[in-house]
Amino acid sequence: MGNSVYEKTERSRTELDRISYLTIGAAIEVHRILGPGLLESIYEEALCSELVTRKLSFSRQVPTRVMYKQHSVGEVRLDLVVCGQIVLELKATDGIAPIHVAQLLSYLKATRLRLGLLINFNVAELRRGIKRLVLDV
Repeated sequence: MGNSVYEKTERSRTELDRISYLTIGAAIEVHRILGPGLLESIYEEALCSELVTRKLSFSRQVPTRVMYKQHSVGEVRLDLVVCGQIVLELKATDGIAPIHVAQLLSYLKATRLRLGLLINFNVAELRRGIKRLVLDV
């Protein structure tokens, strides 16, 4: 019984939590050094550098098709996908708005990935700028 579906699910969940933890740590380090008030593109560049330092694989500005009833209706670009498992949507705005949450949920649906992190660097403490979204599939 060593390979039950439950055990595989638990292992993948544990791995996803580990990657999420390391990714959030990388974002916190970027914010600790740079602080708020810069452009999103600067935070993205710095975060990519920090992910490399932490040996986390990632893809940047990932083109993703949006489907509607088996028809491709357009394409979006994801800021980052970490380890092929977590979608990161980066912001440098006054706050996380409902549209930002909706945007990330749409990205999760389009990629069929379960976990997304919405990270807004324009805050005094980064922990107040992180929203973790899980898509139930």
